[in-house]
Amino acid sequence: MFEGDVMDDKESARLRALLSYWIEHSREHSQEFKDWAGRAEAAGQLKAARELSEAAQEMDMAAGSLSRALKDLAQEEP
Repeated sequence: MFEGDVMDDKESARLRALLSYWIEHSREHSQEFKDWAGRAEAAGQLKAARELSEAAQEMDMAAGSLSRALKDLAQEEP
């Protein structure tokens, strides 16, 4: 698909499904990163814990972007 191409109903439905899946998947990863950050911190691995926490925040940001994309897609459809 290239710029200027129009998505048909089938592609639009697939994109909505993918976005929903990616949002949930991102949230699951974020939670897992947070859990491991806590474990790393408890083990005294503070640098690793900070990096895992940062990764969780970035994953949360990605989920937010994906959620906005899904919302925008729904608003743009007739």
